[in-house]
Amino acid sequence: MINRTVLVGRITKDPELRTTQSNISVVRFTLAVNRQFTDQAGERQADFIQCTAWRKQAENLARYVKKGALLGVEGRIQTSQYEVDGNMRYVTEVICDTVQFLESKGSSNQEEKEDDLADNDDFYETSKQLAAEDDLPF
Repeated sequence: MINRTVLVGRITKDPELRTTQSNISVVRFTLAVNRQFTDQAGERQADFIQCTAWRKQAENLARYVKKGALLGVEGRIQTSQYEVDGNMRYVTEVICDTVQFLESKGSSNQEEKEDDLADNDDFYETSKQLAAEDDLPF
């Protein structure tokens, strides 16, 4: 039998590290994955998929990932059920075998960094224009 899934999407909120009673690190997070098609209004829809990472991967997610980060996830689909107040609850989630950070730490905030640089550096605009000119002597 084969149970493999590969997802690429953006995390919907900052991951929160938790530990089990046996002191194992775990992070549960939601990954927003765009669909390949648009709806009747021309808008792109997304699926919000629950994922769980364990141990060192969970610690790395909590340490380095923020809301909106692009992640690649490979894992398996797991279903479970439990009862709350006489009602059965069903859970479908991806248990992560590998999680890859698909953006460098600062690439998602590149425009914000340029704005900050322009605000704090009097010569930023001038240097940007010089670099763009074709008549430089070298």
